[in-house]
Amino acid sequence: MKWEPIAAMLALLALGVWIVYGPSIRYDTRPGAELSRVQIGNVRGELETVRDEAGSYSFRFLYRDRPASSVLTSEQFKGVFGAEVYENAVQTSGNVAFRILNVTNWTGAVWVLVGLGGQLAFAGRWLIQWFISEKKRESVIPESFWWTSMLAGAVLFAYFAWRQDIVGVLGQVSGIVVYARNVRLIHKKRRRDAREVAKAAAADPRATGGPQE
Repeated sequence: MKWEPIAAMLALLALGVWIVYGPSIRYDTRPGAELSRVQIGNVRGELETVRDEAGSYSFRFLYRDRPASSVLTSEQFKGVFGAEVYENAVQTSGNVAFRILNVTNWTGAVWVLVGLGGQLAFAGRWLIQWFISEKKRESVIPESFWWTSMLAGAVLFAYFAWRQDIVGVLGQVSGIVVYARNVRLIHKKRRRDAREVAKAAAADPRATGGPQE
């Protein structure tokens, strides 16, 4: 198996990770600050949360493409975003898992893991196709490729629907139907071939090694 495709995959993965997690602007955070990813409308960035010795919180938004906001006290933050958002920000700030997965609660974390599982299965189908093709020394698409594609597509459809990501949802719709159709065509061909063999055997038993007179 050639090493170049694997190296290209790893390089592309590294580029994607850097684009997703590498902020556009580097900020000097305040001492003791904890960060969590946020999105307000079309604006993305991080929420800097600091707890002082008295137990009071203050906040600052570190935007990806503009200067950081001024520092907000707890009351100012509640006044703008409400008490529920404030409690959520206090509870999730500094949670490494939430920060990496870009979620605010454990339900969201589970959904991200579901989406990750679907994406791994989606990538795995190509590894299956690649392995079979290398083994036979020709381009081959095995039936397992279509089954894996259909399962992964269904999982990703559910994940993107939860994310309310219309681009992701639309990207899976046609694929799921095509994958299912290919599985059906494969099984129809098998049944058709079986009928042809049975017909040939009935017409000439010698053709299939049947009893001869």
